[in-house]
Amino acid sequence: MAVNTSPEAPLPVGEVSRLIGGWIDRLGAVWVEGQITQLSRRPGAGVVFLTLRDPSYDVSVSVTCYRQVFEAVADVVGEGARVVVLAKPEWYAPRGQLSLRAAEIRPVGVGELLARLEQLKKALAAEGLFAPERKKPLPFLPQLIGLVCGRASAAERDVLENARHRWPAVRFEVRNVPVQGVHAVPQVVQAVKELDAIDEVDVIIVARGGGSVEDLLPFSDEQLVRAVAECRTPVVSAIGHEPDNPLLDHVADLRASTPTDAAKKVVPDVGEELERVRMLRDRARRCMAAFVEREQRGLAHALARPSIEDPHRMLDERADQVASLLERGRRTLGHLLDRADSELTHTHARVVALSPAATLQRGYAVLQRADGHVVRGPAEVTAGEALRARVADGEFTVKVSE
Repeated sequence: MAVNTSPEAPLPVGEVSRLIGGWIDRLGAVWVEGQITQLSRRPGAGVVFLTLRDPSYDVSVSVTCYRQVFEAVADVVGEGARVVVLAKPEWYAPRGQLSLRAAEIRPVGVGELLARLEQLKKALAAEGLFAPERKKPLPFLPQLIGLVCGRASAAERDVLENARHRWPAVRFEVRNVPVQGVHAVPQVVQAVKELDAIDEVDVIIVARGGGSVEDLLPFSDEQLVRAVAECRTPVVSAIGHEPDNPLLDHVADLRASTPTDAAKKVVPDVGEELERVRMLRDRARRCMAAFVEREQRGLAHALARPSIEDPHRMLDERADQVASLLERGRRTLGHLLDRADSELTHTHARVVALSPAATLQRGYAVLQRADGHVVRGPAEVTAGEALRARVADGEFTVKVSE
């Protein structure tokens, strides 16, 4: 319960410590899981001291137990072992220190660890963290490679030597961290995040040599798996040997069977690439030569055609046809004109022969009254009427007699 205090009515340190101890006493016994990091078994002492640490977080707590409690599991439990402890929290008021008094210690077996990892694997897979579409492709030629590995480890040597042997110009940004034990997970996670924050890093390799199931447990930790899943930089997992399969292999963008295999998959071989370039250059040269040769044959075939070999031949043939048609047209038009001229001459002769002027030339005359009407009979005139007589050479006036 909350305690009412104020600047005028503060609690003494001893009272605060006593209250904390009372709250902790009410917690009762609890089962706690962790990894033993320090173990003190003094000869003749009836109490064993050890430190229990959470392998995923930077949290530890002191544990004490009677010698007979620890002796029951002393053959299978040591520093680095994962255990489950039934303990009652205790508060040491004079120092303000929390500890656990263990009544029972049980080692966590390999089978139980593997069962937990399988459950975690299914849960993370259900979230989609292992989905193939989430995996990022590796760059063809990384300029700067981030490497997370143990200090002066065989894994570090294998990656660096093989990568530089394949491509001497490659550069590395190395982060040396513990790769097993209680400090491994937080430091590996921190190293991965640091490298992912560097824009120049093109790919990150997390490498470790082989080991037991317990040694490789940090690389199946949920915190590390989620940190790798959040990386924007491609991550390569190179943990252990071929049979080893921590959860990091599933979330990483690429899984390498060994650190040496990681170097081969991340860095191209300069000799192989030069050979590939030579082969592609030769292939391009052959393709270009074949193309030029094919075009030359096509050009020679086109030049061999009569229309190209003697381009004026077609014009000459057409010129002869045009001249022949022109001459034929002239003849036809001349015949038509001659026929039309003959017809016109005949028609003109007929018109002249039938014209009134020709009749007058033969001695006839045309009588017209004063109003211009032609006289066609005696009944149309009267005695003494003046008429106009029109002949071939002119006209004159006449009078009608009785």
